[in-house]
Amino acid sequence: MHNFKKLKIWNESMDLVSKSYKITRSFPKFETYGLMSQMNRSAISIPSNISEGTSKSSDKHFSIYLEHSLGSSFEWETQLNIAFNENYISEEKFKELEDKIKQIQKMISSFKSGLKLS
Repeated sequence: MHNFKKLKIWNESMDLVSKSYKITRSFPKFETYGLMSQMNRSAISIPSNISEGTSKSSDKHFSIYLEHSLGSSFEWETQLNIAFNENYISEEKFKELEDKIKQIQKMISSFKSGLKLS
């Protein structure tokens, strides 16, 4: 078992949740129940799956939750691309957040690779 609050992957993904909420506040009102909601739910899912996985009795089970977390990170990255394509965010903000999500994806993958799955 791991203390999720001490995991860098959890802390970095919590920071992403804050950034996601901040940028989606500027989206058009008609996106409230569309892209805005979906992006925030995807972002929330990343640290949520990490923390839930830490409660599992084995690294093998934890690994499954890390996979879900990684999947949510790719979902969020796609939604970020959509937001950029729809001109909801600037190119500068897009690049900053794209770098952040790619860093989180690498961290989750590396952490997962380090688990004892046997």
